[in-house]
Amino acid sequence: MTSISQFRAARSLLGWTQSRLAQAAGLSDQTVKRFETGRGAINSEAAEAKMVAALEAAGVEFTNGGQPGVRMKGKAEVPQGS
Repeated sequence: MTSISQFRAARSLLGWTQSRLAQAAGLSDQTVKRFETGRGAINSEAAEAKMVAALEAAGVEFTNGGQPGVRMKGKAEVPQGS
């Protein structure tokens, strides 16, 4: 499952507004806004999947291991302590 903060961070990496994400995902602006503000759940897992797919198509990679986050695909991990 992808967190709200991961969606916000992914949009930030791309310089996208909520409207741009909605357009790329084929959703309404209100759907994205409700999701990111936590004021309403997305009605379907399909809507969340569309947002993930749009962000991934633009080059974002979601990391859902021990420390969930986002990064641009192809970026090498920086060793800790560097």
